Amino acid sequence: MLRSGLRAFSRAGPRAATLLPASENVTRGLGRPCRASGKSSGGRVTLESGKLGAWSASMSSPAVAARREKTFVIYRWDPESGNEPELREYDLDLNETGPMVLDALIKIKNEEDPSFAFRRSCREGICGSCAMNIDGKNTLACLKPIDDISGKVYIYPLPHMYVIKDLVPDMSNFYAQYKSIRPWLIQSERPLEEQREKENLQSVEDRSRLDGMYECILCACCQTSCPSYWWNPDRYLGPAVLMQAFRWISDSRDVDQEARLGMLKGSAKLYNCHTIGNCTQTCPKNLNPALAVWKLKNMAH
Repeated sequence: MLRSGLRAFSRAGPRAATLLPASENVTRGLGRPCRASGKSSGGRVTLESGKLGAWSASMSSPAVAARREKTFVIYRWDPESGNEPELREYDLDLNETGPMVLDALIKIKNEEDPSFAFRRSCREGICGSCAMNIDGKNTLACLKPIDDISGKVYIYPLPHMYVIKDLVPDMSNFYAQYKSIRPWLIQSERPLEEQREKENLQSVEDRSRLDGMYECILCACCQTSCPSYWWNPDRYLGPAVLMQAFRWISDSRDVDQEARLGMLKGSAKLYNCHTIGNCTQTCPKNLNPALAVWKLKNMAH
């Protein structure tokens, strides 16, 4: 809940039911619970009343789970308000939310502040929409467990990008750079009719060269963790875009390899990479953009 002068109490936790072991028979006599004493006579069970006082009390009073409070410190900025950006704190009971940071963000938006803005879609680490800086590292909110973070959870938008609102960065430059590498298969030597009608086969070995690159979801976590990209976002293409450029250059079905390499040779688009390695460290899909960029530089040299 959003901190204010007086803190409201959360609603009680789920009712906990306490049951007798299956080996003990329970019946009711004159409105009081009774338990079998274990003494039997001729197949009958002798009941002793009054021994279930504690059990009866526990059934009439619901058990309340201990509150697991976690503070989320979130970057907030609305350009239409005219106010400066700020960090706003929200206190949540982790018993009432899901295990991932994205679950907490959805709860804050739904129950605390509907004006809160962030991107999300698949919740499975596939779309890349919920990329943000959590606990000092770029990652996906849907894949980041809350329990992995000790103390307060600090959440910012992806660094060194223009912010549209709150945790929503402007991805226009990133997408324009991605488009510039022509991220599609080029087969100008094959007649158009043949391209439409004939299957485009690829060997298992050729296909394996694309492993570790085609899985990229374009979340820009690696792109915005790169100091070289921070300094030259207008010239340097960045690790995510360069890895995708290498992915198409490495595709045996593509016929435009020379033109693709020519676009990068002797250019700051590629050689502004200083092999710092932040990109590989932060990739939420465990890919290795630094290695792909290194191979691309060797190929274009």
